[in-house]
Amino acid sequence: MTNARAQTVGKVAVLLGGESAEREVSLRSGDAVYKALIAQGIDAVKVDTKDNLIKQLDAYNFDVAFIALHGVGGEDGRVQGLLEFYGLPYTGSGVKASAICMDKWRTKLIWQSLQLPTPKFEQVGTLESLNTFATVAGYPLMVKPALEGSSIGISKVLEAAQLPAAFDCASKTNSPVMVEQFVSGKEYTVTILDGIALPAIQLKPANDFYDYEAKYLQDDTEYLIPCGLSDKKEQELQTLALQAFVALDCHGWGRVDFMQDENGEFWLIEANTVPGMTDHSLVPMAAKAAGISFEQLVLKILQA
Repeated sequence: MTNARAQTVGKVAVLLGGESAEREVSLRSGDAVYKALIAQGIDAVKVDTKDNLIKQLDAYNFDVAFIALHGVGGEDGRVQGLLEFYGLPYTGSGVKASAICMDKWRTKLIWQSLQLPTPKFEQVGTLESLNTFATVAGYPLMVKPALEGSSIGISKVLEAAQLPAAFDCASKTNSPVMVEQFVSGKEYTVTILDGIALPAIQLKPANDFYDYEAKYLQDDTEYLIPCGLSDKKEQELQTLALQAFVALDCHGWGRVDFMQDENGEFWLIEANTVPGMTDHSLVPMAAKAAGISFEQLVLKILQA
């Protein structure tokens, strides 16, 4: 990068870490972003938001913040609101969109209201209400915390005997619990970058579904790019991803996750406003398939 371009970007606060259940992933994402910025001659500082963020913001004359925080406190509109109070520009979606997307239940309420396809779902406050949903909807089901990411606290339930453990697992995250019909089929994800849908990725985890271990720890998950869809079906998927993203008032960058059922229909699962940027992460893979290097990707996100 030229010195002029680096000066245009200014001093960058790379916000990482935090105190959510996704802290370790965020540290890795933020470190990768920081190194990419430094490699391009940009003045960047790693800021762990766990360590008195306000004091750190006061200590430096930052020009922009790159948010590499995942989960509660960093991806739910809180840090976005603080940065807006400081008048500091930041990457990704704003306060409202961040808060909505962090809440899977409210995300799906919006999609449902717009008649965008998403599996049947319900927020459940008790094991009894979970049992009632299961009786009506049938199995399999996905039981998950509404306010967590990275598949933390999520369970696939095949029969009634598994419901108590699944409810308990999701409840331990101190989040409302949501239940969703499981869609049997292929799993896809689409990255959105500055209003453009990047090539779709098909996920083929060795586990029963794309859980935390498959996302960040294991090396046996298959990522198919090209994704195996026909050009027409991939375009359909990308169009739906953009519709879903815009419906939530998201902008800048993000990711939308899907299942495709046995009839070839796509179903919206969730949207992510601060996706991972680790060596296992999907956004860098999609960018690479589009001819965008990791360093270019980081800069595009910063300037989107």
